[in-house]
Amino acid sequence: MVPESGRPTVGQMDRAEQYGELDAERTERWLGYGKWEREYFPKLLGLHAEVVKQDFCRMRLVFKPSLEQPAGVVHGGAIASLIDSVVVPAIGSAYEAGVNFVTIDLHIQFLGALVGEDAVAEGWVVQRGRSMVFVEAEVIGADSGRLIARGQMTYKVSLPRH
Repeated sequence: MVPESGRPTVGQMDRAEQYGELDAERTERWLGYGKWEREYFPKLLGLHAEVVKQDFCRMRLVFKPSLEQPAGVVHGGAIASLIDSVVVPAIGSAYEAGVNFVTIDLHIQFLGALVGEDAVAEGWVVQRGRSMVFVEAEVIGADSGRLIARGQMTYKVSLPRH
């Protein structure tokens, strides 16, 4: 059911069916994103991958009050980090372990406020080149179904030298 806002809910946002399955090793590696022993930044924020497929990822930012800014909404930096992170497993799904890639361009449109609920993002590869990958992402409120933000990014890929 579509909320009164007319925006899609998590179930209606689902692009996962458009993407192919990964082998077991890559699925396990990327579903472990944010669950490392060491507390890297994505773990600190509370990000974790829910679905990973070839060129696609769905990730959740679990709400906690420490993510709010004084006006009572989730800080845009946390949402930007979710957008920048959700595409990492989507990009990495095509490579063996050890391939490095970094953000070289990030554009975000904030379209609504996230208040007191988890954020769910979907990220996907738009186009792959030899050393550049172009990706997009959307974030919605997990309970409200409201569209919160969209992002477009470019990543540089560095293959291991032999």
